[in-house]
Amino acid sequence: MSVAFEADQFLGLARGKGPADMAVVPLAYELTTSYGTGAVDGPQACVDASAQVELYDDRLGADLPAGLVLHTEPVWEGSAPTLLAQLDEMVDHARPFYNGRLFPLFLGGEHGILPALMQAAKSHPVLNGDLSRLTVVQLDAHADLRSELDGEPFSHACAAARSLDVGVGALYQAGIRAYSQEEARRIESDKRITTFFAKDTQHPHTGGEAWGRWLQCLANLSGPVHFTLDIDGLDGALVPATGTPVPGGLSYWQAVETIEALFSNPNVVVISADVNEIVAQEDTPLTQFTAACLATKILASHVLARQEGRWHAANENRADGAQSTFFSAQKGVEFSARS
Repeated sequence: MSVAFEADQFLGLARGKGPADMAVVPLAYELTTSYGTGAVDGPQACVDASAQVELYDDRLGADLPAGLVLHTEPVWEGSAPTLLAQLDEMVDHARPFYNGRLFPLFLGGEHGILPALMQAAKSHPVLNGDLSRLTVVQLDAHADLRSELDGEPFSHACAAARSLDVGVGALYQAGIRAYSQEEARRIESDKRITTFFAKDTQHPHTGGEAWGRWLQCLANLSGPVHFTLDIDGLDGALVPATGTPVPGGLSYWQAVETIEALFSNPNVVVISADVNEIVAQEDTPLTQFTAACLATKILASHVLARQEGRWHAANENRADGAQSTFFSAQKGVEFSARS
């Protein structure tokens, strides 16, 4: 059966008619990048590259959207005059996608989007305001557990720390290979954090054993999960245009294996995901195309979870419609590495 093609939609798929089962939500947010820039244009570059990604998924055994309705939303860009106010705008934009009826996949933009997404996730029916029930699974080169970077506690380098501060109950990280002494101490001391370092999982002789332990951790998880994929978690050769590419990272297939293992866990409900730190590569589309392929694998894995009964639409938990001021209220608050 032929499928209508629309270049401005994810995978080139025409916006489905009726209520969405899945939504691709681009977030053009870049206010705290500390090295390479261009993440603000990354979401659109990822959507553009996705038009060249194959629709067929081997585990699903079908072409996407496989009978579901996929909506690609217009690119969001904040308009507020301050960083904290833009995070509040992002919360307001993201919250409707946590209605329990659909699966949202957010495209960034810098990793600083994560705390705002977690604040928005509080309205999801399976959480009902209690973020302590939520586990974040993170692939990343960086721990993102700093108290601040260059004086900014909401820097992209603090995304995981601020998400824990918002109330996230547990954090599982893999691919980590660039972190500070402050972050190393927090990883050691904070029982909510489980970190698999790339020096272990990528070791040429013993890496397979360490990687197996990571997959076993994913198999042992239960309850609601948000999956956050900073593409610099992959080896820098795969995503050289990302803001801070780091050598020695995960292979493409390890990222795929993580996604498949997480979504296939019968005790886990992945309520949302994000792929971030996408930067358009000018000489070749490798970076944005890699991001688009992994975003596609996330969507296909969600479809399979629906088909096999691991994901069900939940009753909508209606928000009161009030405008978020959570992050604006954090002005002047001091954050420590052990907050």
